[in-house]
Amino acid sequence: MSAEESQPSTSHKVTFGRTAPTVRVSDMDRAFDFYCGVLGMEKRFENCDPIGFAIVARDKAEIHLTLARGHKGTTANVLHLIVEDATVLHDHLEASGVRIIKGLRDQEYGLRDFIFADPDGNRIDVGQSIK
Repeated sequence: MSAEESQPSTSHKVTFGRTAPTVRVSDMDRAFDFYCGVLGMEKRFENCDPIGFAIVARDKAEIHLTLARGHKGTTANVLHLIVEDATVLHDHLEASGVRIIKGLRDQEYGLRDFIFADPDGNRIDVGQSIK
């Protein structure tokens, strides 16, 4: 794709806001323990009984959790979480026994980042601007 082809279309003037990725989980209670208990998010919405869909959020971040029994994470990152202090979050997750996939490092493109896995093996890439 050329640079000209990657330029945004001017056919509309819609401003895009934040996105909220959907993360598949095999056990909703275990997901709440992790996303709310370890990451410190709060449950903002849940649907069905038993719960099949929920929204957890903290600050500007929002994640949609959807129940997929038997789900197992892959080697692909499911979301990228921008934080103000990647080191503090990394150290907290490590102390909480969370599996760190790629350790904390400063990248030449201006991010301090690391990757961790939730209890289902979903990989979450964390980044902090260091420019």
